[in-house]
Amino acid sequence: MYLPSPTVLVTGFEAFDTYQHNPSWTIAQALDQWQIHHHVVHARQLPCEFHRASQTLLQALQTLQPTLVICLELAANRAAISLERIAINIDDANIPDNAGQQPIDKKIQLTGPAAYFSNLPIKAMLHAIREQQIACEISNTAGTFVCNHVFYNVMHYLQQHAPQVRAGFIHVPAFSGSGIVSPATMDLAQHIQAIQIAISTALLTSQDLSIPAGHIA
Repeated sequence: MYLPSPTVLVTGFEAFDTYQHNPSWTIAQALDQWQIHHHVVHARQLPCEFHRASQTLLQALQTLQPTLVICLELAANRAAISLERIAINIDDANIPDNAGQQPIDKKIQLTGPAAYFSNLPIKAMLHAIREQQIACEISNTAGTFVCNHVFYNVMHYLQQHAPQVRAGFIHVPAFSGSGIVSPATMDLAQHIQAIQIAISTALLTSQDLSIPAGHIA
């Protein structure tokens, strides 16, 4: 039985492809044991492998039984914090994962729906992050690599076992000066602040904003 506890699970990925480090894990580590609104953040690192990543995440869910789950990953081609709206039921990898797996046009869950929407209050999070002059956007594609695989599987598991638990995925750009080729203009402190705001907003917001994302300052 899944009994949500006053914990927040934040995950980041290990390094992958040609990147020597992964900013998503740096951010998650920085937030580990942070206390916010009577909740404690627990960070977990996920392998950049299709099957092991989901297994590691589901083990963390079963152990911690968090109230809130936010998964992070690097998107080196983006210049803003990207709040993902949707996970789709397909693996279609442009590159192999760290185990050499490269699934093409393969369903993640054979009997699962075509997609799951994040149940995070992403528009309220967008507004709160932008209020602090941090570049942020809502994204309608989490890709078809390991990040989308994890996003879909966490929503699939929670829909079956704890639909009241909020969860979603956030892509982050590289840090300024990190050596990763990226259009990023923010530094590590802004990355951490943005995810802290996202967590706080998700814990405090019962109903998301209902206005077009393009109208959110």
